[in-house]
Amino acid sequence: MTFFEAVYEVVKRVPRGKVITYGMIARAIGHPRAARQVGNALHHNPTPVVIPCHRVVNREGRLAPAFAFGGVDVQARLLEEEGVPVTDAHVDLQKYLWDMK
Repeated sequence: MTFFEAVYEVVKRVPRGKVITYGMIARAIGHPRAARQVGNALHHNPTPVVIPCHRVVNREGRLAPAFAFGGVDVQARLLEEEGVPVTDAHVDLQKYLWDMK
């Protein structure tokens, strides 16, 4: 499995109404220092409907300023449609972070 494929497999498991961070994905696939590369993989997401990259935020809960599939407003709308409130391009990680256990 390639690095990109491993990223996509983790992201596919994130449930509706939850978010995950780039760093969490990097750690989950055995590359703990590769958060930026995770972002690169998501930027090249071949199937955004199947691989819900809009559920990925940074370690502070901030949305991607250059969300690859329409910008931060689209990412916010997609999250809000799933019940995740977005305030000032930010998600409350205390409440919406996915527990990968």
